[in-house]
Amino acid sequence: MNRSELVNHIKTKRSFLCVGLDTDLKKMPEHLLKEEDPIFAFNKAIIDATADYCVSYKPNLAFYEAFGVKGLISFEKTIKYLKDNYPNHFIVADAKRGDIGNTSAMYARTFFDEYDVDSLTVAPYMGEDSVTPFLGYEGKWVILLALTSNKGSHDFQLTEDNNGERLFEKVLHTSQNWGNADNMMYVVGATQGRMFEDIRKIVPNHFLLVPGVGAQGGSLEEVCKYGMNKDCGLLVNSSRGIIYASKGEDFAEQAAKNAKELQQQMDKELEKFGI
Repeated sequence: MNRSELVNHIKTKRSFLCVGLDTDLKKMPEHLLKEEDPIFAFNKAIIDATADYCVSYKPNLAFYEAFGVKGLISFEKTIKYLKDNYPNHFIVADAKRGDIGNTSAMYARTFFDEYDVDSLTVAPYMGEDSVTPFLGYEGKWVILLALTSNKGSHDFQLTEDNNGERLFEKVLHTSQNWGNADNMMYVVGATQGRMFEDIRKIVPNHFLLVPGVGAQGGSLEEVCKYGMNKDCGLLVNSSRGIIYASKGEDFAEQAAKNAKELQQQMDKELEKFGI
């Protein structure tokens, strides 16, 4: 999916919601555990219930790899179901890959050739040669970790060099020599608040994947105030706040309700910006 297609989808749906498929057997409704493939059964129900309110889905690979081959089969079935039934939804494989040379090339082949997802989260801290192998696929996106929402982000990402440049700012500056606003996004946690102002000074046109709204306490209004650009430029992710809205048989209905509430808020934010 190219940039214009993504932007048009956001404008049409009046939403920039990304639903995180962090599917945990311990948190899903018990009646689904009787299914042959509980993970896929859960994902399918969530997708069908929320597709009208979001533009993107983000399966987190750790929740699938934890079950070995069975989990990866569930992941593959989820991707196929999305591509067959909801082809306009942007698929983010949240795998946070990143290594040098041939290893990155093989990771890229796995996700862009084999699974054919739209984008992949990548850790940039091994430098250019760990990222560029992912950037050679037309219509595919690399989503670099920039400033995350976890408490430990302060350990490294906010440290300053002798010139006062923070590490996440160096990542933003340097990585623009590798890709552009048509094939590269950045992960910026919703809990970072006004830090979005600093980020937009460096990358005014890039899309930002924003986790942390909902269960982690990030403010959608604040994210939009400081992070939205003329094309929206945001994919705001909610995982637990949507997919685990209920552990009962009404889990999909409640997920849809929460997704719709977020979509309605997003519609208002888009309207504020004249989008």
